[in-house]
Amino acid sequence: MFAIVQSGGKQYRVSEGDVIRVERVNADAGTTVELPVLLLQGENTLVGEGVQGKLVKAEVVAHGLSKKIYVRKYKSGIQYRRRNGHRQQFTTLKITALG
Repeated sequence: MFAIVQSGGKQYRVSEGDVIRVERVNADAGTTVELPVLLLQGENTLVGEGVQGKLVKAEVVAHGLSKKIYVRKYKSGIQYRRRNGHRQQFTTLKITALG
């Protein structure tokens, strides 16, 4: 059995016991969060109105920062050069129950 859930504007295919990395969620480590279900696949497939009110429960494992990336700007002919770095925040979730 699996479900398609939405978090941070992205969709993830999850099963019970899976560990996923999503955009940062405002919850402390060790707490439980609920994610809305878009599709639920098991013996029967539920989609649309069939999954209204269904939620997937997940435990917040940890928060972190991804690998740093550098963005460079350059304009030829003049001495204009800029370099900025960015580290995206993420949250690791463990799926505990499907809705």
